[in-house]
Amino acid sequence: MVGMTAGVRHTKTRPDTGDPRLIALVALKSTRLVTVALANNTARIVWAVMARGEVYQVRHPAALAGIDLNSGAGLLREL
Repeated sequence: MVGMTAGVRHTKTRPDTGDPRLIALVALKSTRLVTVALANNTARIVWAVMARGEVYQVRHPAALAGIDLNSGAGLLREL
């Protein structure tokens, strides 16, 4: 897995290959702020999985289909 900062920088230089949610964040916020938000989100997921003794399961992309990128959903809500 590529580092978070490298992933964000890659998204800035090659937006056609990135996650649309990350592209929207990078367009509005600085690289450092987006990287910290992603790291914080990842840490909360890891803590929740460990605390509950669960196995991590990636959300299916169809579950994200209804998210409006301009509404402030997801990580933008935390910033």
